[in-house]
Amino acid sequence: MIRTSSRLLRLVSLLSARPEWTCCELAERMAVTDRTVRRDIARLRDLGYGVDSAPGPWGGYRLSPGSRVPPLVLDDEEALAVAVALREAALSGILGTGQAALAALLTLRQSLPPRLSDRLSALDGALEHTPRSGEPQVDTLVLLELARACHSSVRATLSYRDHAGRASVRAIDPYRLVHTGTRWYLVARDVTKRQWRTFCADRVVSVRSTTAPADLNDPPDAAALVSHGIASVVYPVYTTIRLPLPLDDALQKIPSTIGTHSTDGPEATVVRVGGNSTDCLAAYLLSLATPLTVLSPDEVRRALVRHAQALFTANL
Repeated sequence: MIRTSSRLLRLVSLLSARPEWTCCELAERMAVTDRTVRRDIARLRDLGYGVDSAPGPWGGYRLSPGSRVPPLVLDDEEALAVAVALREAALSGILGTGQAALAALLTLRQSLPPRLSDRLSALDGALEHTPRSGEPQVDTLVLLELARACHSSVRATLSYRDHAGRASVRAIDPYRLVHTGTRWYLVARDVTKRQWRTFCADRVVSVRSTTAPADLNDPPDAAALVSHGIASVVYPVYTTIRLPLPLDDALQKIPSTIGTHSTDGPEATVVRVGGNSTDCLAAYLLSLATPLTVLSPDEVRRALVRHAQALFTANL
């Protein structure tokens, strides 16, 4: 059985190395008979690999997309490369929510032998993720621990610091991780308060899973809960603007996590956005790089004009 398994892995490696092989070529490279090659091809198909064959003396075998994802055969360097790429995809959100990349990274790390796990941990310590403007840093290992806690469906203890830096320890039932494009949030049930809450992943100090099962009855829409929580934050200053864009396009410019939207006819959208100051709001509106009208208040309108004039003057 061991010889057969090793031979199948070798066969997959060969099929992956070039577009097509004849049966004779495969038999010669693997030091087996043509009949053994044909039997091994049949075994690969049973395992879910899509292997196409062309009849005739000049025909051969080639890998094709199968009905499901088969096991992958990666050497050490390839496994590390995939892990690093998945890490960056999860942190940057380049694949959308990042949830799929994070789940794949968690699965890969759990399957790595110790020698590769140690090398990947060393890489994690050496690599830094450069966040976009306003995007806080989140520790990759903390993110993976949160993902593992969500996947295990067991109660956990969360060490957390709020926006004011106050430390606390919470008993939680972890449910989902949500990436908004600017930061990661953990959606979990606060056991003590018996409420569904959101926690900023970059404020998590540590997470420790227990053996008690999580109470995940009647879970919320995780993404909607995060969006509502962000939009409901109270800011010192608010502005209302009009974008000459339909609602879907306006949401691409200003996500629902940043402002509240209402349609103004089929081709325009009114958006309310909060900020820490009129200057911060003016700078944000300029960064949108799209025509807009400030409906209120006058202070934000004047600050926007002032910033635009300063930018214009600096580039004369």
